[in-house]
Amino acid sequence: MCGITGIFAFNLVGKFNKIHVTNATMSLSRRGPDFQDIYLDDWVALGHRRLSIIDTASIAHQPMWDESKRYGIVFNGEIFNYQELRDELIAKGYSFFSHSDTEVLLKLYIDQREKCLSRLNGFFSFCVYDKEEQSFFVARDRYGIKPLLYVFDEDKFIFASEMKAVLQYGIEKTLDYSSLYSFLQLNYIPAPDTIFAPVKKLMPGHYMTVRRQQLDIQPYYQIPYEREKENASGLSYDQAKEKLKTLLEAAVQRRLVSDVPLGSFLSGGVDSSVISALAARHKPDLHTFSIGFRDEKFFDETDYARAVAKKLNTRHTVFSLTNDDLFAHVHAVLEYTDEPFADSSALAVYILSKETRKHVTVALSGDGADELLAGYNKHAAAYRMLHPGWKENAVTGLQGLWKILPKSRNSTLTNKIRQLARFSEGASLSTQDRYWRWASFASQDEALALLQPALRTEAGLQEFMPRRSTLLRTLPPHENINDILLTDMNVVLPNDMLTKVDLMSMANGLEVRVPFLDYQVVNFIFSLPESYKIDHRLRKRILQDAFRDVLPEQLYNRPKKGFEVPLLKWFRREMRSLITDDLLSEAFVTQQGIFHYPEIDKLKKQLFSNNPGDVHARIWGLVVFQSWWKKYH
Repeated sequence: MCGITGIFAFNLVGKFNKIHVTNATMSLSRRGPDFQDIYLDDWVALGHRRLSIIDTASIAHQPMWDESKRYGIVFNGEIFNYQELRDELIAKGYSFFSHSDTEVLLKLYIDQREKCLSRLNGFFSFCVYDKEEQSFFVARDRYGIKPLLYVFDEDKFIFASEMKAVLQYGIEKTLDYSSLYSFLQLNYIPAPDTIFAPVKKLMPGHYMTVRRQQLDIQPYYQIPYEREKENASGLSYDQAKEKLKTLLEAAVQRRLVSDVPLGSFLSGGVDSSVISALAARHKPDLHTFSIGFRDEKFFDETDYARAVAKKLNTRHTVFSLTNDDLFAHVHAVLEYTDEPFADSSALAVYILSKETRKHVTVALSGDGADELLAGYNKHAAAYRMLHPGWKENAVTGLQGLWKILPKSRNSTLTNKIRQLARFSEGASLSTQDRYWRWASFASQDEALALLQPALRTEAGLQEFMPRRSTLLRTLPPHENINDILLTDMNVVLPNDMLTKVDLMSMANGLEVRVPFLDYQVVNFIFSLPESYKIDHRLRKRILQDAFRDVLPEQLYNRPKKGFEVPLLKWFRREMRSLITDDLLSEAFVTQQGIFHYPEIDKLKKQLFSNNPGDVHARIWGLVVFQSWWKKYH
């Protein structure tokens, strides 16, 4: 677990910014609370924070240099196949002075340059400095498990693991209005853009080469999906089940190698249960962890988690929280968030990570399975829309009724009405518009109305539609489920789900490993037809069928809940003053000059009405943005 940062100055103006590398490195202390190392020369500065999670023989002091002192590396992540890569390099004549994956990565780069990336099985962001060539080589893992932000201008190139470190270099904090517009719809900001115009995110599966005032960005990986081949694997359903079991078990085994205490998240859903079951085969004393909501039985899944733990015979710990426990952590989450990010389940992940870290240093998770195997409600809705029957036609025909009925996420009935309303709305939209709408909490018109009239014609907003088109380029006019899953892997997974887990786990010094995102597993799953993943009866079909014999029967055929938190109740009670008198007050909004207060007032009135719908998610997005604005402006 590490945090990295660095700067390459191109001239004397850029050179002045090198003085900030110490503060930038220190700002990453939550990612690596134990050690800090900094390197400086005439034009370059590199910083590294790390947590001591390995034995002393494996500690990689960073920046790490090869014997010639030509190449140095700062590295954040884990390479799970580094031992076999090390053996290959030794056979070629390379020698090693440590047992770390960092040194293996450095020497693999020296041996193979950018081709080394295709050899890596793990998650990472790193920078190699070549003193002789005077260049940086910067790369990010295939799916965006680890973050990498950067700034490139005529004076300098800056990179860092988090925005808070980038800001230490004194960059211009110019608001990117297209990013804000996206945020007001999605509650997160898709890469490569950020909330600040000068700052970008390196896309997953890409690398950068930086030489004086030259930046070259190239892809090295994309998911191998052949749309025209219905079943590129050539395997029957039963054969595919067996291969999935083999690949996933190998992925879990690779991620069990650790010199420190290791456990597994166990939510009670199929994904984390499968990972825990596979881990328990190879680690008999496996410690599993789940979080429950004592005051919110509608969202609580701990009974399922306990059933799985009992069947697997794991050492299981449940963190049973009251609404007060949850609320007590709201400000800690807002404080750590250095770019607007308003997936409210981040709060639950923060607490789960905080409590888990008291027992272990590394945890496995089931993240990625929903995006790979059609696990979300929207996937079931899309499947029904692509394969309609009389029920689907009836729901679509009753769109007017769904609009007027009360909708919210806080009960089974009102949540079902909310889902039916979104389904009927999506039926009238094009493929890309439907995907974007179902990924959003607000329509484009609703988000635009929130901005001050003068900002609605802001030149920056003109970039939104080209950006959206790029994000949705994998969705053809007549989509299938695999097209939607590929888009989820490129948009939702790295920018929402993985961002959430990385931020909240790193805030608590916990490393989270995700076996479903082993690239061999991902590549295989995208060779399978949609019918192996979803039908009218079952989502994540092949996963559920493959592991049916090792999981409790009660896990099957039950509604998907997810990590919900009781925002609606908080906004009506504990957080009411924050909305009415502080962050969303008329005085603050007017003085700020970004939002059109009458629209915010409408949202507040809906929040306190009998028909709140998804307004609490939109209010949360505004609260997150306003809290962030206060810190950084």
